[in-house]
Amino acid sequence: MHATTRSIPKQAGDASVTSDPMQPGYRIRIYLLTALVLVGFGTLLSRLHEFQIQRRNEFLNLVPGNRTVTIREPGIRGEITDRNGITLARNLRKYEVTFNLDEIRDAYLAQHQNSPALKRLSKEAGSSRKREEMDIVAIVKDGKESTIGRLKDLGLAKNFKAGDLRTHFLTHGGLIPFSYRTDLTYEEFAKFAEHNLALPGVYLGIRPQRQYPFGSLASHVIGYLKQWEKGDVPESSTRGFNHYIGDEKGIAGIEASMDALLHGLEGRKTIVKDEKGRTIGMSDYTKPGIGAKVQLALDAPKQFLLENILRRAGRAAGVIMDVNTGEVLAMASVPDYEPNAFVPSISLERWKAYNSNPQLSPFTNRAISAFTPGSTMKIPTALSGALQGMANRSFSCDGYVAYGDHKVGCWLWNKSKGSHGSLTLSKAIQQSCNPYFNKLANTIGWRNMVEGCQMVNIGKRTGIELPKEDPGILPGSPAWRAANPGAVMTPVLTAFLSIGQGDTMATPLQLCAVTSCVANGGKYYQPRIVRKVVSEEGKILVADQPKLVVDLIQAGIKPKDFELIRHGMWMAANVPGGTASKVKMPHLEVAAKTGTAQTIDNGKKSNNSWVISFAPYENPKFAVCVLVQNAGSGGGVCGPLVHLIYSGLFAQDEGVKLPLKPQTEFAGNLERLEAIVLPDDLLAAIDANESLESAETGETGETGEEMDAVMHPVRPAVGDNSAVPTPTLTPEIDDEGTVIPRAIPVAEP
Repeated sequence: MHATTRSIPKQAGDASVTSDPMQPGYRIRIYLLTALVLVGFGTLLSRLHEFQIQRRNEFLNLVPGNRTVTIREPGIRGEITDRNGITLARNLRKYEVTFNLDEIRDAYLAQHQNSPALKRLSKEAGSSRKREEMDIVAIVKDGKESTIGRLKDLGLAKNFKAGDLRTHFLTHGGLIPFSYRTDLTYEEFAKFAEHNLALPGVYLGIRPQRQYPFGSLASHVIGYLKQWEKGDVPESSTRGFNHYIGDEKGIAGIEASMDALLHGLEGRKTIVKDEKGRTIGMSDYTKPGIGAKVQLALDAPKQFLLENILRRAGRAAGVIMDVNTGEVLAMASVPDYEPNAFVPSISLERWKAYNSNPQLSPFTNRAISAFTPGSTMKIPTALSGALQGMANRSFSCDGYVAYGDHKVGCWLWNKSKGSHGSLTLSKAIQQSCNPYFNKLANTIGWRNMVEGCQMVNIGKRTGIELPKEDPGILPGSPAWRAANPGAVMTPVLTAFLSIGQGDTMATPLQLCAVTSCVANGGKYYQPRIVRKVVSEEGKILVADQPKLVVDLIQAGIKPKDFELIRHGMWMAANVPGGTASKVKMPHLEVAAKTGTAQTIDNGKKSNNSWVISFAPYENPKFAVCVLVQNAGSGGGVCGPLVHLIYSGLFAQDEGVKLPLKPQTEFAGNLERLEAIVLPDDLLAAIDANESLESAETGETGETGEEMDAVMHPVRPAVGDNSAVPTPTLTPEIDDEGTVIPRAIPVAEP
């Protein structure tokens, strides 16, 4: 009943044998077919990329009809003024000629389609590599019909850096314009405008150029700019614009800290061109916006006063503050630099000169840099003691205090093996007695010392609107312990802290802010260098409002105890035996504290010399701090400088007009400065109770020239004050218009 199945053997040559898909020969044919499909598809994609992306503009130019070119224009940077509206940073109108090298090249190709040289080049290199192989410099400058040839006919040509142009083209193509000329006169600008339509790829524009009308005045506060670079172009902009002009960037000072507010909104221009690349007109234009105006708390004449007085020293810093608002009325650091030197870029030679000696360091703002504070630290120590109810405590001075093998000596002991005996807080400030403050600090303990000092921002940044503010060093603080794992605050370290030695570091700004707090009776205001910021539309972006950080009276210091500290500073300047006697002013009560901190300078023992002060004693207005490096005593060097500063400040209050004119950079020096002698003519005028001006000129003081003798530096500044220098990079160009490009290392200081 069941069918019998019998297998039939396969004969040799049966077709079923060769059609088996598992045979090796069949698999090879499948792989070859797949590879051919992939190669063909890849070739197709490559050609599509070439035609639709790489050579898009070339083919668009072959299509009859108009096309548009979208240009990105940078925003206009906002101005920076002093508190009275005097402009410290502004924008000049700069007439500029730029080349869109892609458009120049495409116009050349369209005009020379039948050129034997072009055909040979295309055959040798292949059409997809015309851009890379075609010498853009030759296209721009060779022949009467070239761009430069036409400009020569118009008398508008100028040598250019051929190497830079070639590199620019290979790097940016037509997205970023090549800046050809920025030195046009108005007449040349008008001539360019008249013939601009006949020059494909040549653009004429008006761009703002930063200028600092007072030269190096307040250079550390204002800062400087750096030109935009390739890396500053966002990826989205390469798709949104045919032509991109970037924004300058603030690198230092207010230009850096307020950069986002100073920037104006970008502009957009759409130009219509015909099929031959000639400009027909403009279809759309959005004007660049203007950035916010930044008004500083600085008073320009006071800044000029401070800078010129500090130039009597080789390396120094100074701060003048309004004790009732925390506003910084002047902040200076010498040596300084010329911000106009960076517009549009700084020469290599000048950059090397600035950096030739790291110890001079003209880019360092010493007013916000940390130094060993010496005896000026006794004021924060006194405040810390008063917070713990120790202001009425007397301590004895036996010449030194021994901490194991360490002896912390008094200056009187070091000078003559003498001692001060029993001292009150006010007397200890007047005499600047080390043992008193050593004992006070160890009595309240290092933790209370740290807490009191931090309350007035010692060891912390003040928050002023400037970049790179140094917080200083406060031994015993969390930051100090983190940097010194396992370190313990011993009694001797606490003693060093109390007198501003050892690891202790503070900035002139920090100490000036502490002095302001003492002057006004206990209110610590955050230091402000920016007074207010207003947008182009009039919107207040930063309000003019003092920022009270702490009130030490509310924190626990009794008013009568606080007055003991203020009185001690008054005694230091006005009572015989005080260390700040050279700050004393006839007919004006000044309170002060000196400091002389032992340091190492250029491998040798040296001093940082200080004076912190305020005036008038009753109803104070100003706090002044001065630091001089590599100097003698604080009283002998900084005291006379502070005296001169107050002479100018209060002469201005009495109606004498302080001078203000363009400032030149001051190179500084490394010389040791043992003492400064006050000018005889100034002392004579003060002793006779005459105005500074009447002693100098016998007139009523309308011009302010009478103050020049007070402020003129002993060592001459570099250059001439009669004009603001505006150096630019001017390379040597050979007859072929070629120069080896060199990098200009404009780095952040």
